[in-house]
Amino acid sequence: MADWSYWLAAAGLTVILELFSGTFYLLMIAIGLAAGSAAALLGLGGEVQLLVAAVVGAGATGVLRRSRFGRQQGSVQAERDPNVNLDIGQTVHVPEWRDNAARVMYRGALWDVELAPGGTPAPGQYTIREVRGSRLIVAA
Repeated sequence: MADWSYWLAAAGLTVILELFSGTFYLLMIAIGLAAGSAAALLGLGGEVQLLVAAVVGAGATGVLRRSRFGRQQGSVQAERDPNVNLDIGQTVHVPEWRDNAARVMYRGALWDVELAPGGTPAPGQYTIREVRGSRLIVAA
């Protein structure tokens, strides 16, 4: 096999590994490996092929790191994130309040319920806004 086919096979294997990892970083390395394949196809020496692959892979990784896809999205608070906690957005019926707190039956168990700041305690349907331990924070 020619040098360029080894580089291309390594790039393909890296793309397959990328599918399992879920990040774009291995894809950037695969781009570098494909650039090494192009250098081999042009007939450049082994050291130059390696240098091209390294520079392109590192450059692509650096560009990704500075893009919006490479940055951290900030700390996600699981107690308020409906993608993490499926209870958020569900409704509960609160029959009575005592000092902005109540006990309700939700999902087959008794839960402590606390009214979110700014809410007025009145019997009725409330939407779960946050879950802190075994306490549901609700708002109208």
